Formats: sequence, C-alpha cells, structure tokens
Amino acid sequence: MPEEYVILVNEEDREIGQLEKLEAHRLGLLHRAFSILLFNEKGELLIQQRAAHKYHSPLLWANTCCSHPRPEEPLLEAATRRLYEEMGMTAKMQTGFHFIYRARLDQGLIEHELDHVIFAYSNQEPKINTNEVESYKWISLPDLLKDIEDYPHAHSAWFKIIMHDYLEFISKAAYESV
Repeated sequence: MPEEYVILVNEEDREIGQLEKLEAHRLGLLHRAFSILLFNEKGELLIQQRAAHKYHSPLLWANTCCSHPRPEEPLLEAATRRLYEEMGMTAKMQTGFHFIYRARLDQGLIEHELDHVIFAYSNQEPKINTNEVESYKWISLPDLLKDIEDYPHAHSAWFKIIMHDYLEFISKAAYESV
C-alpha cells in the first residue's frame, strides 16, 4: 500500500507543507480533512461504523465518510472520490462550514484537523467497502443525538464535536433534504 500524505495547514487553512498521514497523526500536526454528512429525502443521516482493523477509532460510529484531500486535490473532488471508495455512492455535495479540533485517540495518536464539513444528498443505498466500513445505518437526528448521549464511547471524537457544536447548521442541512 503506497504512503498517503496529508496537507499540513495553518489556522487560516493555508498549506504549509505535507507529511505522511500516520506521522501527522503521531505528531498531532494540524492538517486539512473533510467530513461528509449525507442525508436522504426523509432527512435521515447516513452514518457508518468504522471497520474493525482501522488504525484508529475502529468500530466507532462516525459520519457518512471522512478523510483527507490528497496534495493538489480540490476538496469536493476528494469528497466525491472518498464517498465512492468507502460507501459506493455518488451524491450532490456542497461545502458547509469548517472547524479546528484536537483529540487524543487510541494507539497514542492525535487527531488535529481543520475539518471541512460537507453536506451531501442522496437516496441511494450504500455498497460499503468492508476494508473501510463495518456497518451503516440511516438515522434521524433526534435518534442520533439520543444515541450519542446514551453511548458516547461508541462514537468518534470528531463526530461528537460536529453533532454537539454545529447542530444548528446540520439541522438546517437535513431540513433542506426533505
């Protein structure tokens, strides 16, 4: 498997370098990422359970898809590529907002990302890549919020931040899908 590189950025999202992905997570350096929130026409969010063998956060529930754009790859192209690689889907997408977070993960890794949240819309059923995704489900926002409250350790760090701190934006995006 070839090495993957992430784009190191400053707090204004200006590129300041590149580094091998795992090394960036070992050192906790700020890098560009994206998180896709895909809604269907019922306003339900598609979430995934990360595959058991992922190098961090295995078997945790997370947003529809998340990853890092490759060097020189535009954000929405990266999101389109990764949604198809992980979930076997295509979707209409639009950028939403971005935020910076830092979280200690398992395996001694640190996730320090400038995360671009992308809203996507589709009624397709996923054809998951089992190398990336263990399981998936469509869920209403109220049911998801209750699940995160009842089982916080079952959800990824970044997903909990997105759902807690940016619920107003997410609720509006879900409503637009209906």
